[in-house]
Amino acid sequence: MPEIQLLRPGHIPALLDFELENRAYFAASISDRGDDYFAHFDERLHALLAEQDAGICYFHVIAGPKGEILGRVNLVDAADGEAELGYRIAERAAGAGLASWAVRELCGIAANSYGLTDLRAATTLDNKASRAVLARSGFEVVGESEFGGRPGLTFHRSLAEFAVRPSAPAVP
Repeated sequence: MPEIQLLRPGHIPALLDFELENRAYFAASISDRGDDYFAHFDERLHALLAEQDAGICYFHVIAGPKGEILGRVNLVDAADGEAELGYRIAERAAGAGLASWAVRELCGIAANSYGLTDLRAATTLDNKASRAVLARSGFEVVGESEFGGRPGLTFHRSLAEFAVRPSAPAVP
């Protein structure tokens, strides 16, 4: 069973392997991160961990049963109870429902661990798989956008149903 783990320094080597192994696959649906991203990967990840420590962003890996990284699912620009959701799943794990599972799990984590009330997301029109994941996960289209010259959609989801409510005291 996969597990969502908060990004930590020990993930860096496996995360770099994940990104390199899936670089061409990801570039087919989103803009490539470029050679500089990989050349300075460790420094970039340490900067992201500092953002996480400051509560600005929350970065997660989806770890498989052997500790391998099957995906990433992140919350960025957390402020005023909202954050932007982003995710990417390894090619070898795609199409099996992992992204939908991870997005729903992260909705619960966002509401109960980070105190968020709403999530935003965005994807290009031609990324049908990502649009399907967002729809299955309760996100609603709220607008149009453009990503690297490609038309896209923006989405929103309330996290109210994920928030754990304290049980009412027993009536004597």
